[in-house]
Order: sequence, then structure tokens, then C-alpha cells
Amino acid sequence: MSNPYETNLDPNPANYQALTPLVFLERAATVYPSRVAIIHGDITIDYATFYARARRLASALKARGVAKGDTVSIMAPNVPAMLDAHYGVPMIGAVLNTLNIRLDAANIAFTLDHAETKVLITDREFAPTIRAALAIAEAKPLVIDIDDPAYDGPGERLGAIEYEAFIAEGDPDFVWTGPADEWEAISLNYTSGTTGNPKGVVYHHRGAYLNAVSNVVIGGMFGRPVYLWTLPMFHCNGWCFTWSLSVIGGTHVCLRRVEAGAIFAAIERYKVTHLCGAPIVMGMIINAGADQKRPLPHKVELMTAAAPPPAAVIAAMEANGFKITHLYGLTETYGPAVICAWKDEWDALPDEQRSVMKARQGVKSPLLADLEVIDPETMMPVPRDGQTMGEVMFKGNLVMKGYLKNHKATEEAFAGGWFHSGDLGVMHPDGYIQLKDRSKDIIISGGENISTIEVEGVLYKHPAILEAAVVARPDAKWGETPCAFVTLKTGMSLTESDVIAFCRENLAGYKVPRTVVFADLPKTSTGKVQKFVLRDRAKAL
Repeated sequence: MSNPYETNLDPNPANYQALTPLVFLERAATVYPSRVAIIHGDITIDYATFYARARRLASALKARGVAKGDTVSIMAPNVPAMLDAHYGVPMIGAVLNTLNIRLDAANIAFTLDHAETKVLITDREFAPTIRAALAIAEAKPLVIDIDDPAYDGPGERLGAIEYEAFIAEGDPDFVWTGPADEWEAISLNYTSGTTGNPKGVVYHHRGAYLNAVSNVVIGGMFGRPVYLWTLPMFHCNGWCFTWSLSVIGGTHVCLRRVEAGAIFAAIERYKVTHLCGAPIVMGMIINAGADQKRPLPHKVELMTAAAPPPAAVIAAMEANGFKITHLYGLTETYGPAVICAWKDEWDALPDEQRSVMKARQGVKSPLLADLEVIDPETMMPVPRDGQTMGEVMFKGNLVMKGYLKNHKATEEAFAGGWFHSGDLGVMHPDGYIQLKDRSKDIIISGGENISTIEVEGVLYKHPAILEAAVVARPDAKWGETPCAFVTLKTGMSLTESDVIAFCRENLAGYKVPRTVVFADLPKTSTGKVQKFVLRDRAKAL
């Protein structure tokens, strides 16, 4: 029997359009042209101007030969140019690569080469790192300098033109068409994974569109939200909030320096309603001095992720007037794809128990297809008993397209029809997941991934070190920091300061161990280091 609902017509322009978050800015500029879109110090940009700036950037890039599939990298803090780039670069089919401003020159050079960067937009503050990176990179991109008026520190111009002058060359009425296929790449984000060389995570327009909308739902971002940029925009494209605010015509408040005083001042001045951040941001807020704190004009929604926040931290934040929503995800899932959705019946729980419930990772976000804790050997879900551990796995449109130029890693990540997170956790009877460990030993410090293998590799280069193992040590400010356990060669001597100084010469600052313990490493009968033993020792330090 034929299906009476089959029209025998293919999708056509009247009833099918490829999903892309670029349409959100176009709509916001049409519906709310005079509404404030961006605030940066004394600079205010309305939606009509924001849209025109993005189109100017697209036009100027195209005039310089940037084409579909080319990579445009940007090294900048949370400034208006970063927001322009999230729309202007993909308007011509190019791929946006936001660089981690905390990385050293070697890592930046690797990224520029691996991404085959054609244009590099860089803030003057990071000129020393970029100059060193360009000196060793094979890529020779066109360099454009951001001379941000909010920055008055040192830093030379490296490029042929300054950013504002560059976009002034562009057409504010530039006609863009969007992707022909929503599966096309929109951005490229690097994650440290389990090795020293990062992996390039490719996002598609469809996933960016859907996660931008999902953020609005899970964050309760309705009315006229005012969003404070404490989360770096280079992190998973700002967890896609760079696109989310345009969905509802909200206001971006840029924050070049994430400091407690600046956070409270911005909340008071601009009536901030929402912000995101790693546990370090909550630590700043809780530990702010009396001269920095300001009374909140209303309850402020704070969405946090990275290392699970201690229940005491959540309780302290809520005592300060913030409503905490715990999220979970990875670079490969466009940032947050799991939410600890709150239930009314939990309101009656004692404060400590409420905080324990809120510290769980939670359930799938509204636009994620599936989330499970699975035995990676059998690929069957583990019992929902809150005790049996398995690997957290994802499925759906909020999962990356794949790893750039790394077919093997992509296949491994998608084995069995699920995205393998590498995180170990349990599933509670109510369907909420809770992380217990990370099978890949990644340390998350201040929201940044640190590969223990990379740090160990540097330690092994020291002529006095025989063996080394690195694990996470809980930290009240950063969530976690690297703790190195080191065995010295016979007859050799080192101090903790010696080891830290050596690491500083060979690693980005945030990857340097904060603690060094000299001891023999515990091992299994086959010679493998028992990192679970070291983690317990680190926690007890």
C-alpha cells in the first residue's frame, strides 16, 4: 500500500533550508536593528551595526582571496572582533578557527600548519607568542592586527593592516548565501585529547545551529538576556553562545580580563542576567574581597562545566545570589550537551544534599538524541544503579563532524554508532549520569584540558629524572592542577622548584605541575603505573 503522506516531491526552497546559525544574526538585525547587541567598555554596537560588521568582514576576506573551505584563525580575548568572526568568516564558506590564547608558540604553530590557516587575525597583546609561532610555522597567512582600545599594554603590530581598517574595506551590504549543505564545516576547535599534539574538532552548521538554540532553552534565556563573557569565546566557540544571543536578540557584554571586581561591576552596571564559566570563575566570585563585591540586582544565572564543582562551592555561590546550573560536554559535543535539570521536589532537600544533586552531570539536553553509560567491551548500557561504571557516550546532531585529517581517531571515536567520550561514570536510577573518572587521564584546569602524557614527556627529558607520572590534584581555584610524581636517577638530586622551573621552560604556563612529589611509582605486575593510587595520594596532599 502506498503511503498517503508521500507527496512524491523532493524538498525544495519553499520547504527546506540548510540549518545555519548565521540566520540568527540576520533576523536579529531585521527585528531589533537598534537594540544593543555588544557592549565593550565604552563601545556600544547595535544589531544593525553588528550585522553590517560581519558582512564587511566577509566581503573583505573574500576580496583577499579567502574561499570556501579556507581556514581563518583568530587569536583574541573576548572582544567584538571575535563575535564578528563567528558570523563573517562562515558567511563565505570559510572555517573559523579560534586559537587558545593560553597556548605557547609551538602549539600555535602546530595549529596554524595543521589547519592550513590562510588568514590570521590576532590581538596585539599576543604579538610575542604569534611572532614566535609564525617564525617556526610553515603556514604564512595574511596577518591582521586587532588594536583593541580597551588594551593599553605592550605588543607590536605584526600584520599589514589593522582589523577595523580591514573591515572598513568590506561591503556592509555584502550578499551571503549560507551553506548549500548544513553538514559543511563552520568551525575548527582544537582539543588536547590524550597526546601532546591536539586534535582538530570539526563542527558543522547544523550542530552549531541546534546547540545555539539548545543553550537558549537550557539557560532560560528569554526576554532580553544580558550575557557576560566570562567564558572564553575560543572554548568550543564560547559553547555556541556566540550564536545563541542572536536567537533572542540578547546583549553580549565583552570582558577582556576575567576578574572578580570586573564581574561584579559588569553585573551591577549592565544588569547581567546570564554568564558561564569553569569552577575557577565561581572561585573568583566566592573569594572576592569586600571592596570588589556588589549587591546583585537580581538572581543571576550561572552555567558551569569542566571538573565537577564541589557541593560546597555550589552552596556558596547560591548564598551569594547566583543560580547554578551544572552542564557537561566536550569539545566534540559543541560544549554543553548534558544538563543537570532541576526537579521541584529537590527544593525541599537539605542544603548539602541539594548541592550534591546539583553536582551531578545530569541528563541529555533537549536537542541531543541520546546519552548513555555503556560498557565499552559489550557496548551495552550498564545497570542504572549509581554504582556500575562504564563509559559516557553520546549520539545525535550535537556531536562533531569528525577530527580534521585524522580518520583513524574519528573512526575510534564513533565505534559502534556512539561517540565515545573517554569519561567514566555511572547512571543513577533516575537517569542522571555522574562522572567518576576520566579514562584518558585528562586534567581539566580552569576549563583547559591538559594532557598528562604531554607533561610526562617533558619531565622525562630532564637528565636527572628516571620516571614520571602526572595526575590531577583537586584545587579550590582551578578545579584541578597537575601533580607530578617523580623518581630520580641514582645519585641525582632535584628540588620541587627545579622541576617546576624546567617545566616552565618547556610548557605553556597552565600545564606546569603545581605540585611535585619525589617517590617510587606504584606499578602493576606488568609494569604499568597505577595512576589511581597516585590520584588518591594527590588528593591527600
